Amino acid sequence: MSLDAAFLTALLLSTLRQTAPLLLTALGGMFSERSGVVNIALEGILLFGALTAAVVVERLEAALGPGPHPWLPWVGVLAAMGVGGLVAFVHALVSIKYRADQIISATAINLLALGAPSLVLTYFYGNATSSKEVENRLPLWGPEGFQLSPLVYAAFLLVPLTWWVLFKTPFGLRLRAVGEHPEAADTLGVNVHRMRYVGVVLSGVLTGLAGAYLSIGFLNQFVRGMSAGMGFIALAALIFGKWHPVGILFSTLLFGFASALAIQLQGSEILPAVLVQAFPYVVTVLVLAGFIGKSRPPAAVGKPYEK
Repeated sequence: MSLDAAFLTALLLSTLRQTAPLLLTALGGMFSERSGVVNIALEGILLFGALTAAVVVERLEAALGPGPHPWLPWVGVLAAMGVGGLVAFVHALVSIKYRADQIISATAINLLALGAPSLVLTYFYGNATSSKEVENRLPLWGPEGFQLSPLVYAAFLLVPLTWWVLFKTPFGLRLRAVGEHPEAADTLGVNVHRMRYVGVVLSGVLTGLAGAYLSIGFLNQFVRGMSAGMGFIALAALIFGKWHPVGILFSTLLFGFASALAIQLQGSEILPAVLVQAFPYVVTVLVLAGFIGKSRPPAAVGKPYEK
């Protein structure tokens, strides 16, 4: 394989790996915001999911003893999805039942995600920065030289599935209705609060899945702050993709490519190291500055509904 072909292959694989957690998180955020609830807590939920997956797998390994346990990472994945859904439910409860400011509620979760992992890590491992490495991480699937985590495949397969759910099923129609015209949906017998709870919890489940990918799929341990703003980039991709699964796919591929290119350029002399590291965030700012005014969010997003 030539040097150019090897670089392009590495860039493609890195793009897919960098896109997967963004895509899962942005698709999750889509369900929440399509239901009418702003969820900027995606960054915090991502960290809680990553922490849960790594700690659950490592603790089970310690309890079971040495030896391959191929089912263990899937337990970590399910645990991360459950915790993500639980954290999102707290946000939903505060935002929907008690009609608190949705931005403040989500910001509180993000702040909690900055401090809580340190307490958990200190309790289990005696340090506040990282967990122990897990032996049973998610496997790699695919032909030799082009192997990816199963969660990468799952992220891309979820695009047509979420499109079908959102636009071709009664559930999707009701979800979009409560995010656009909750009063009209209510008069037609749709339980607005219930649909919003489901939308927010779904956002947490998918974001928790993305967190599991980060800690036991992409890496093999949890590192504090490992999301590195990925939840906020996913929000930018959600806006740029106009709250549509296909639009979100292309926007997350753009951000994933920017991150992958920054990784591939590290150590080169093409650009200064500081600019290379900042490249994905610069792309995010430019996209938001250029397109945020052209995207129309769901009409009732961020507005509490009282029956």
